[in-house]
Amino acid sequence: MSDYMEGTGIQYHLHIKKGDVGRYVILPGDPKRVPLIANYLDDAHLVADSREYVTYTGTLDGEHVSVTSTGIGGPSASIAMEELYKCGSDTFIRMGTCGGIALDVMGGDVVIATAAVRMEGTSREYAPIEFPAVASFEVVQALVDAGIQLKKRSHTGVVQCKDSFYGQHDPAVMPVSYDLINKWEAWKRLGVLASEMESAALFVVAARLGARCGSAFFVVGNQEREMLGLENPKLHDTDDAIRLTVQGLRNLIARDRELGR
Repeated sequence: MSDYMEGTGIQYHLHIKKGDVGRYVILPGDPKRVPLIANYLDDAHLVADSREYVTYTGTLDGEHVSVTSTGIGGPSASIAMEELYKCGSDTFIRMGTCGGIALDVMGGDVVIATAAVRMEGTSREYAPIEFPAVASFEVVQALVDAGIQLKKRSHTGVVQCKDSFYGQHDPAVMPVSYDLINKWEAWKRLGVLASEMESAALFVVAARLGARCGSAFFVVGNQEREMLGLENPKLHDTDDAIRLTVQGLRNLIARDRELGR
């Protein structure tokens, strides 16, 4: 591969290098969420700000932890994971937002993904479509435990991952509406919890790298509840999901220490 940074060791997109980031990384999509998450770390400081990628590093329970925004979608998220891994990171938690699909998933809840439907394009350039996009069990367990510890209403299961936000929210106007609508009905019948845009790519890239990855999402609302005339709170304060993610990372750090790794 060409070295676009001419031997400096700086990653082309994130503008980070070895020593800048910790082993553990929280991955929000929105750059504006990075300092909000970093507030939960000790001695957090800005490392780099390049394109959609903003990176802070601090400590959590004595371990170096970083927060890096990925932007929206699988292509930019996979770039972030690849370059972070090259700089020494090997454990990732995606913290973002989602829209509920299952009727018991309501605005304000948190969804913890065990796996993701690969209805996106990035992961197809890493693995055949038959390969599942699965979260790392240890990360999932740490996040589930965090939900219990914080007494936060949460759901654990499969999410759907797509490339087109408006393909989900206004599928009838799309030329391929026949495909979008029929597949959405399939996800509902299969008990898929929510829809988002990054996890499938991240889970598959993590598998390729031999890294660990999980995801926790704040539910903004549920279009299925709205269509049925059910109560559908629409919320935007992601702090509960941030706190759950940070607590999940604490659990994971403690478990890694207990196992001596």
